[in-house]
Amino acid sequence: MAFSLSTTPTPASATGKTRERRRGFRAAALVPAAVGLALALTGCAQVDTTSPSTARKQAAQGAQGSPSKFGDVDCRKAKCIALTFDAGPSENSPKLLDILKEKKVHATFFLLGKRHIEKYPQLVKRMSAEGHEVASHTWDHKILTDISDDQVRDELVRPNEAIERLTGHKPTLMRPPQGRTDANIHKICKELGLAEVLWSVTAKDYATNDSALIKKRVLEQADRDGIILLHDIYPGTVPAVPGIIDALKERGYHFVTVPQLLAPGTAEPGKVYRP
Repeated sequence: MAFSLSTTPTPASATGKTRERRRGFRAAALVPAAVGLALALTGCAQVDTTSPSTARKQAAQGAQGSPSKFGDVDCRKAKCIALTFDAGPSENSPKLLDILKEKKVHATFFLLGKRHIEKYPQLVKRMSAEGHEVASHTWDHKILTDISDDQVRDELVRPNEAIERLTGHKPTLMRPPQGRTDANIHKICKELGLAEVLWSVTAKDYATNDSALIKKRVLEQADRDGIILLHDIYPGTVPAVPGIIDALKERGYHFVTVPQLLAPGTAEPGKVYRP
């Protein structure tokens, strides 16, 4: 049985067509929130995950390779949290990047290829140039556990190649659509040099445009070493970001990218990382 962390529907394209959005909401409605929470806590299969703190400890014990860079903060000592955004770039991304630049926050972007990377290549370049971590959310948001191995490889290789052409850096991180993964996906990711990154905080922003509610949900779930999942393709999300950043900074959090959260550990291909 595949592991699923979320009931997030397949994202609509950046055009935000009403018909696509409605299909997504219907998909989300099939699984009650309580079931989604249970999956987030336990999963439906035995899947080994590595927490950021464990990655840091393993590095200290010499269990990993070359140390990752700390950036501006050492998360072994500081209270760190990572902002991550799935399924972009979109028409909302320029405003989001402006906000992150103003707030001096670096995020991790798990990008889609079809209708996103291919439509907004300049935004991918900007994300990388401004110090954000650029990673993969597959090419077309296919559920990886439902397709053949060759299709999985295609879903993972195509966005990586596109991102490398645009930024000069080949992604080492990916996020499986809806968090659905299994041992076979881990094996393929290892072959391709990719680590999987899940999350601990979700605002379910795919089901609401209420920015205040999105902010409230994030703040209620935020904890040290947390990985926050948001989607900048939905209209209520980006307006919520300044308040989320300000409130968490007031609580003493430092915002970091996922690699910085693991430092001095590094994300190992084939492993799954989740707080």
